[in-house]
Amino acid sequence: METLQADSLKARVEMALNSIRPYLEADGGNVAVKEITDDMTVRLELVGSCSSCPMSTMTFKAGLEEAILKSVPEIKKVEAINLTPAY
Repeated sequence: METLQADSLKARVEMALNSIRPYLEADGGNVAVKEITDDMTVRLELVGSCSSCPMSTMTFKAGLEEAILKSVPEIKKVEAINLTPAY
């Protein structure tokens, strides 16, 4: 992927995540974009409290993934590299 295109995609993904960040930060967590692959997969890392929260799967699916896919239609898939399994 060309650098300019990758930078534009990452900026748009970050803007989508910024709509969710205040809620994550209120609970001591956050999210970091680790990679956008050539096949248009975004890989996220949940950090702070989010990295060990049992609700992280729901936060990921209903918040982060939905925000990115809605705001950046070129993205085909969103993955979290460190989701905590729900019990």
